[in-house]
Amino acid sequence: MPKITRIKASDPGKSSEKPQNGAEKTTKVKVGKDSPKAAKPAETADRAVKIASSEDKSLQKKAQKAAKVASKKERKAKESRNYFKNAWLELRQVRWPSRKATWKMVGAIFIYTALFIAIIMLLDALFTWLFGLILG
Repeated sequence: MPKITRIKASDPGKSSEKPQNGAEKTTKVKVGKDSPKAAKPAETADRAVKIASSEDKSLQKKAQKAAKVASKKERKAKESRNYFKNAWLELRQVRWPSRKATWKMVGAIFIYTALFIAIIMLLDALFTWLFGLILG
């Protein structure tokens, strides 16, 4: 038979005044192994380890493996949630340039590229002429 504990329910948003009839609002909560509250996989695996320790060593090993797998899955799920949450926060901090600033940067890239091409072509012509004098 599970033990039943009474817990007083209170609403933090409201004032702490008691009802006029003096009665307090209570909620019944079942505590024990038949509790309707769902346990986390790691807690379930830990409980299985305790049960298995009293029964059989092979069951204990299986329960330990289940606990490791459950904790790895929880950690990976939490890491992936955190990754996407943090990526979204970083994207919200990006300050995109205006259209005018973007076109200025594109123009600067074209000018730099043209100058670099001109320098490479001049160096190529210079080395071609030098090697022609040396070898020819």
